[in-house]
Amino acid sequence: MAKMKKVEAIIRQERFERIKEELERAGFVGMTVTEVKGRGEQKGITLQFRGREMQVDLLPKTKIELVVEEDRVDEVIEVVMKAGRTGKPGDGRIFVIDVERTIKVRTGEEDGK
Repeated sequence: MAKMKKVEAIIRQERFERIKEELERAGFVGMTVTEVKGRGEQKGITLQFRGREMQVDLLPKTKIELVVEEDRVDEVIEVVMKAGRTGKPGDGRIFVIDVERTIKVRTGEEDGK
């Protein structure tokens, strides 16, 4: 049984559709997507609202989670980076996490054991 990894990518919301399409094209169709808020090195942005400046330090982002075989992790990373990169602060971050077990709720079938 191949080792599994969870890849979490926190990305710009406006890059989600492009990344999703490229992941599907590469054969990665199963994913979980969550709308999140966060901040990184850019520490937020300043917005003009009704003539006043407002500091917004938690920006809307999209989190994509995929569980893939260990030997395909670099492929996922490459797709996300290529489709998600703008070259500006706030492009996001990718995390790779070990997955010990997966169990299908419907059948009880278990992988990774």
